Amino acid sequence: MLDLRATADAVTTNPLGDELRGTRNAKPCSIVILGATGDLTKRKLVPSLMGLAKDGLLPAGFAVVGFARRAWTDANFRKELADGVRQFGRPDTSSHFEALADAFTFHQSDFGEAAGYAALATKLEQIDRARGTAGNRLFYLATPPSSYSAILRNLAATGLSAERNGRFARVIVEKPFGRDTATAQALNEQVRAAFRERQVFRIDHYLGKETVQNILALRFANGIFEPLWNEKFVDHVQITVAESIGVGSRGGYFEESGIVRDMIQNHLMQVLTLVAMEPPAALTADAVRDEKVKVLKAIRSFRPEDVDGATVRAQYTHGSFAGEDVKGYREEDGVAIDSMTETYAAVRLQVNTWRWANTPFFLRSAKRMPRRATEVAIHFKQPPHLLFEDGKTHQPNVLLLRIQPDEGVALRFGAKVPGPNIRIRDVRMDFRYGTAFGGETADAYERLLLDAMVGDGTLFARADEVEEAWRIVDSIVAGWKQSGARPEEYVAGTWGPERAESLLGPGRSWRKP
Repeated sequence: MLDLRATADAVTTNPLGDELRGTRNAKPCSIVILGATGDLTKRKLVPSLMGLAKDGLLPAGFAVVGFARRAWTDANFRKELADGVRQFGRPDTSSHFEALADAFTFHQSDFGEAAGYAALATKLEQIDRARGTAGNRLFYLATPPSSYSAILRNLAATGLSAERNGRFARVIVEKPFGRDTATAQALNEQVRAAFRERQVFRIDHYLGKETVQNILALRFANGIFEPLWNEKFVDHVQITVAESIGVGSRGGYFEESGIVRDMIQNHLMQVLTLVAMEPPAALTADAVRDEKVKVLKAIRSFRPEDVDGATVRAQYTHGSFAGEDVKGYREEDGVAIDSMTETYAAVRLQVNTWRWANTPFFLRSAKRMPRRATEVAIHFKQPPHLLFEDGKTHQPNVLLLRIQPDEGVALRFGAKVPGPNIRIRDVRMDFRYGTAFGGETADAYERLLLDAMVGDGTLFARADEVEEAWRIVDSIVAGWKQSGARPEEYVAGTWGPERAESLLGPGRSWRKP
């Protein structure tokens, strides 16, 4: 396939900083990270905050309080965070941490200990006076979900979740948002008992990725795509999240979730809603999320007897990856020898709206695939009459949105090969973020942390959105349970079981990213 690369003038600074600087100013605030001794803080949260510092996007009044059970001092905490910024942060951000090190303090307490939250409230008032954080609070729940209930209850009991005199109090909740509809509803009730919905930011880091956000820009900032974005012109849509790794040390967790709960319920459903939604009335949080919820409501729950025909599930077996032998799923630590948990799932969904009435959406996610890739492929219909017949069947036009690892947008179309004969060959126009904009790409958490500080919930899931996604996934899981059939198998390092191709229907095949 020929490669016609789209180019643009090089940009030497970070596009995220250019876009947001001066237009989205965060107010002074203290960020309290509950569960601050975990990997998430060291690998993602603090390195992302230092990325914002590098781009000049942190407020002048700023502080971080780490809240956890370990008997750490401020010095212990700062050393761990400095190591994390060096290992996982963007280049040249260590100096920003050194300059801001005094803003990071540690608070030791058990999550269920009421006195610890009272002491935290006193500490935050002292920080307000010392660092000018103006009484604004952002609480980040970087803990296992089992700790959420105690944390939320104590934040409410001590008044830390209340907003007074123009001061904000917000909470960021990490996924998973429950493990089914009932637990998601229970979690939402717990959150609502402490915070109003507008104070709640349910974070899914996929929505912070540039290409995911670019779905909205591609559709609604250009006049050429949206007229074709419907069932008259689109044959089908494929959304793929492929991982090359296995479950590793997460075997025990994965046994309880499976790929459909771990990936499809949140990441893939979120991307689906952005692809399928109607144009919002405005780019405000509620307007965008209203349209996303409408998409999910337009997807009917599966009847148990229909699930096998609309889904494929499988487990990886012993195979080879990058020249090395790798274990099968049931050989991994923490996995039952007779496990029924899927590591591969493909689902055919129908969005029952006028726009998408006859266009199926195919969602696929798996472990131990040949390579790591996340993409959305919009497959257009073939022309009604093929004028150019040169003995070959040409591939349909595809608009490809690459989310990771090589972010960009590509369009495949047919072009005449130079020469006296008329021969058509598939070519590709390819836009790449790194080539077009230059500079370094900000981590998804940078955008999402900034949005939470600003108070913009557009890229965060709302309570009804979470519950609607679980409704769909619950009906799939119920169908699998009723059938009692074992998951199919695929060799590690391959693209999944053979039957997955038949899910697409005649004349279609899964893309191999």
